[in-house]
Amino acid sequence: MAVLNKIRQRSLVLILVIALALFSFVIGDLFKNSDALTGASQDVIATVNGTDINRIDFQQKVKNYQDRSGGAQTSTQSMNAIYNQEVRKIVLQSEFEELGLSVEKDEMRDLLKTSFSSYPEFQDANGNFDVNRLNAFIANLKDLNGDTAPLGNFLVNYESWTSNEQTIAANAIQQTYYNLVKAGIGTTISEAEQDYLGDSKTVDISYVQVPYTTISDSLVAVSKSEITAYMKNHEDTYKTDATREVVYVEFKEEASKADEDKIQADLLALKADRTEYNDSSKNTETISGFDSTTDIEEFVNSNSAIKYNDAFLRAAQLPAVAKDTLMKLGVDSYYGPYKDGGFYKLSKIVATKQLPDSVKVRHILVPYVGGQRADASVTKTPEEAKATADSIFAQIKGGTKFLDLLDLSSDKVSNEQDGEIEFDYLAGMAPEFKAYAFDNKEGDIDVVQTSFGYHIIEVLEQKSFNKAIKVATVATKIEPSDQTLQDVFNVMSKFEIAAKDGDFNALAKERELTVKPITFKALDENIPGLGSQREVVRWAFNDDTEAGDYKNFAISNFGFIVAKVVEVREKGLMSTEDASITALPEIRKEKKAKLIREKITGTTVADIAKNQGQSPRTAAALTIKNTTLSGAGVEPKVVGAAFGLAEGATSKPIDGEKGVYVVQVTKINEATKLDNYGAIVNRLNAERRNTVQTKVFTALEKAAEIEDNRAKTVY
Repeated sequence: MAVLNKIRQRSLVLILVIALALFSFVIGDLFKNSDALTGASQDVIATVNGTDINRIDFQQKVKNYQDRSGGAQTSTQSMNAIYNQEVRKIVLQSEFEELGLSVEKDEMRDLLKTSFSSYPEFQDANGNFDVNRLNAFIANLKDLNGDTAPLGNFLVNYESWTSNEQTIAANAIQQTYYNLVKAGIGTTISEAEQDYLGDSKTVDISYVQVPYTTISDSLVAVSKSEITAYMKNHEDTYKTDATREVVYVEFKEEASKADEDKIQADLLALKADRTEYNDSSKNTETISGFDSTTDIEEFVNSNSAIKYNDAFLRAAQLPAVAKDTLMKLGVDSYYGPYKDGGFYKLSKIVATKQLPDSVKVRHILVPYVGGQRADASVTKTPEEAKATADSIFAQIKGGTKFLDLLDLSSDKVSNEQDGEIEFDYLAGMAPEFKAYAFDNKEGDIDVVQTSFGYHIIEVLEQKSFNKAIKVATVATKIEPSDQTLQDVFNVMSKFEIAAKDGDFNALAKERELTVKPITFKALDENIPGLGSQREVVRWAFNDDTEAGDYKNFAISNFGFIVAKVVEVREKGLMSTEDASITALPEIRKEKKAKLIREKITGTTVADIAKNQGQSPRTAAALTIKNTTLSGAGVEPKVVGAAFGLAEGATSKPIDGEKGVYVVQVTKINEATKLDNYGAIVNRLNAERRNTVQTKVFTALEKAAEIEDNRAKTVY
């Protein structure tokens, strides 16, 4: 009872302790997940002008995009494409709503008429668009409650129809918007005249250049603070996204020499017969080897990673590393094992034959529904096409001339050449067609089936007979053994453990590993030579990952890498070290220009050139549009200054790209004014309006409020 009384007396203290513990737990969890503090949500990919891009909807669109691309786009590429698409849609929609742009019911009907007037489902008996048929079709779709109805070559339901309507309406609003912007863009006569003068008015000048190279870099000191100040004055140039500098070493899962030796030994062992105990018959049976097998195709297909090719091959069709030797061998001779690509191969000559290098045939093609390149006019089933081809063949064998039956062929291209086709053995013909043409004799004729249909083929001519060989090749893929894989893993693990207390670069050097550097942005994915490696990028940008941290990553079809974060750079201005690459030369130029200006004396180009130990130069027929100065290169400031001077006037020193200049205008060649600038006005109008869509969206996107959470959500 005394204990209970003490507990009651201290109940307030206990409550406070428990409350503080709970508060600490919640706060700790909040700090672990900064999104809880900032209000960001894992379900929001981005927020654009107050509109969220939902993660689930976004991922579904990414999946659909990848399905349409047939796997040609990586996951990150697909996400970026859909992100850009969604941002564009929201940014433009914000502008449309602010302007009050919309598509009304009557306009929507006109848009649907434009889009679907050619569909028979919406036409009356005279082939004219019938809005009542359109209305009835839409009403029917609604009544189907999600089921589909045919429309042209498609099946649509009410949801897909309304989605299509929304797309049509959005495109119409967008076009209206851009038309409004374009309508406000024009060119004045004065602008057209200036454009004309930019090409036609010229000036001749004499000038002197005092190159920056006349002052040694060593005489111009630049401090870090000056680089920092320069960066701040040129922020747009030196702004940078958040980056992570990473170094890594590779541990490749490659076959060892012992692995390759075993693969070759196993291939050679296939030549001899072997005995094998049969559990079913309870007997020891002899399994035929490559030397004695009577079924070459079965033997190769049972023992090789590459299926048997029952065809005669010319030298050009054989592996480059083996063709010369193989072509010299006789029947039943072997070559190998030899390495070809990622395989070791053992090849045996099965047969030799003299075959033509080129042939001429003529044919009649009878296609069938579902055949390659069969168009809508093809109606025959494969069985019907075969019967037709057999009938044509019988007529030809019965004496009817081949040429008299060409109208029955669907190959209109060869029909123009009397049905004749001439090709060599490397031509991309249907394999069955090619095999018949080369493997038979001149004058032979028969029915041959290919993916295009049934052909009646007659061999007309065969030329340039040469040796061809039939080769049986057993191939084994060169892969590391289980022991090698374990060895690679052990070496990688030991390196990772050693890296905990050791120097990453020194450890790599001891093990003869190459340290490779790479710098990532938050949405990057590729490592050169390793492909898409988003997991590495995500780790590098994880809030818990700091400079000096390292980790191993399994790389599909490669092995492992051990990566280390060298430097963490947040969004903002570049470091002075990185910026100095471009900032240092510019700052030096500014300082050198000041030094050069201070020592320039004289009032004429000739005097200044003499005083500075330079030669005066001339440049004729300069135009304001062409900023290349003869003898000096591209110098826009210098050329621009020349056009601001009167004839005979001399400029003050001008800081150019390659030096300090003084210019004297020796002659101004005025252009003859045009009576009419209409053509130039029209050209400039067209040029400006053609760039409207890109420039307008770029401006809208720049002005939009965009919170991009991609790196923290699905990426």
